[in-house]
Amino acid sequence: MEGLEPALREACSTVGLDSRGAELLRLGSNAVYRLTSLPIIVRIARDPTVLAEMERAVSVARWLETQDFPSMRAPASIAQPLVVDGLVVTFWESIQESEEYATVGELADLLRRLHWLEEPASLGLPYFDPLAKLAASFDGLDGVSAEDRTFLEERAATVAKDYDRLDFVLPFGAIHGDASIGNILRHRDGHAVLIDLDGFSLAPREWDLIQTAIFYDRYGWHTKAEYAEFVHRYGFDLMNWPGYETLADLRELMMVAWLGHQVTTSERSAAEFARRVRSLRTGEGRDEWGPF
Repeated sequence: MEGLEPALREACSTVGLDSRGAELLRLGSNAVYRLTSLPIIVRIARDPTVLAEMERAVSVARWLETQDFPSMRAPASIAQPLVVDGLVVTFWESIQESEEYATVGELADLLRRLHWLEEPASLGLPYFDPLAKLAASFDGLDGVSAEDRTFLEERAATVAKDYDRLDFVLPFGAIHGDASIGNILRHRDGHAVLIDLDGFSLAPREWDLIQTAIFYDRYGWHTKAEYAEFVHRYGFDLMNWPGYETLADLRELMMVAWLGHQVTTSERSAAEFARRVRSLRTGEGRDEWGPF
């Protein structure tokens, strides 16, 4: 945290903001601060390779604002992102003073509305390649045993073959890319807001439905009633699509690999990673997974 505060001060000074008294809200791959001088959130990415993603996230936010779509806003007066000491810094309007998630039903409403929008070519959205993303996620798993890594890579190879045979039925177009209950917050005025826009890409829309489905079906993180509400309000039940299990297996592997990158820095993450790999090997115990 101390190593990031000089970057916070310099970035804020560059755009004319006061960083004194800023509150650290979250420290992970990104450090997230709330300013006290203005309702502004500052996000500092510690990986400089995400610059293009953050440039796209700002562009997406500004496009969604022109569509009156309820998402996080990038202040129009700030030219961003900034690069400070190799760190990528972005500024966002604060949604509320305390973090409150919206509902699964509201997530369905926003995804349905998002999927009706026609994105401008000027956004330059990339095509989402889940197999390439999964393969890349196996790089840097230094804290994972060779046995576990080999198991995950072999499982990924099997799932990849099945994925290549999928016949998607929903229209191809812009997706959020990480659509789950964790990325929809309650605005201080009451409405639901979609956040974390850096995964926006072009893909079959099934990708924006898979997390809610497996959170209910495999892990029990959503109730039957919540999932039924999601299906009713979006208008499509992904679990009735023949490719559901393959898409679920692929998204699940991404979740496990993501957690594998944290095993050397968090005992909680290491324990959860071990639990998840064990359940993938045995086919049992998915209802014991904890959300991260």
